[in-house]
Amino acid sequence: MHSIGNSLALLLGLALLAMIVAMPEAETPQLFGDIHIPSDMESLSLTRERQQHLCQREVPVVFFQTQKNSPHRGNGSTIFYHRIEVCCLGYRRDPYSHRCVPDCSQSSPDNCFNGFCRAPGRCECFAEFVRNAHGACIHTCPISCQGGRCYLNGTCACHPGYVLDRETRLYCRPHCAQACGSHEECVAPGLCDCSPGYRRTDELGCQPICTPDCGYGKCVAPNQCECFPGFIKRPQRNVCEAECHINCENGFCESRYKCQCREGYRYDLNTTSCLPECVDDCGHGNGVCIAPGVCRCFEGHEGRGNGCHPKCDGSCGPHGLCLLPNICGCLPSQQHCLNGSCDANGHCSCPKGQTHFIDRCLKPTQLIQQLVTNERRLHFNQQLGYEFSALIGRYFNLS
Repeated sequence: MHSIGNSLALLLGLALLAMIVAMPEAETPQLFGDIHIPSDMESLSLTRERQQHLCQREVPVVFFQTQKNSPHRGNGSTIFYHRIEVCCLGYRRDPYSHRCVPDCSQSSPDNCFNGFCRAPGRCECFAEFVRNAHGACIHTCPISCQGGRCYLNGTCACHPGYVLDRETRLYCRPHCAQACGSHEECVAPGLCDCSPGYRRTDELGCQPICTPDCGYGKCVAPNQCECFPGFIKRPQRNVCEAECHINCENGFCESRYKCQCREGYRYDLNTTSCLPECVDDCGHGNGVCIAPGVCRCFEGHEGRGNGCHPKCDGSCGPHGLCLLPNICGCLPSQQHCLNGSCDANGHCSCPKGQTHFIDRCLKPTQLIQQLVTNERRLHFNQQLGYEFSALIGRYFNLS
């Protein structure tokens, strides 16, 4: 009976393991794109469908680092870059199908919410909706009428200070008695302001906005740069710069080999581009700076303040400090204490039934397992040196 019970337990364990393996992995947001390696079983038609509107992009490999001091080598044009798949310009990743679909966000403030985005920037509204002056699909009568009210016969009567749109006659626009100036529009009855994509200046009135700035060029329309003589735009870039042989992402080339970084970025010699800057290097290198002032912490670390700090699952006690992931340092010596807490004497105090072994608390049955590999032995040799320095070495003058 005992062997039968063990067999049943083994079968149940194997079944549970199979269920766990079969469970889909939790979706995690991709920060910079997908590194895709097609399998041998993937059909040609599926590959072509997946590759539709996909483009290649190179991203600094440091952005993919998840552990402190871990080696990283990219698969791009140099070892400092990863080649990834992203949606081409004018397309975006659909969160449900994960395909690249047309993007209408530049021509529609709500990205064609009540319609079909047929092609990049081309929004087609659903039936009984109409595009208003800013490109949003809005209800028509008998549901509602922007700037007016609907009657039972389906007509739209405008509120005072509004007039029917001349082209569609399905919604009302604000009316300004005097014509608005250059790059302006009537935003409320009798009130003119800059059109979307423009901002007012004291000297020149409403001027176009280009993000990022044009570099060695002039912003002639929203996000449209006209380069000064002698400067060019590289493919897939809107900034005007000198012809050069470096990447200079997040900046623009002043000359053949000189990159000028934008505010919040610094030049990196390995990538020949501008990488974002964070205060104190995300806590002395405990994370990756993924945008100016924005850190993504490494495994075993958490964000506090402006940087990343080691995280200990249990409390280190009032006399301890979390020095490394799940490793407490007992004050004042900073003796390492894994799986324990620090007492008032600055020593590692272990839970009942465990004993302190060099840098951690272990059950007696676990002690024999600690020195079975060369890696473990090397670790404990290093820890013995650390423990000597922390507890005894400071009393000796070894210099």
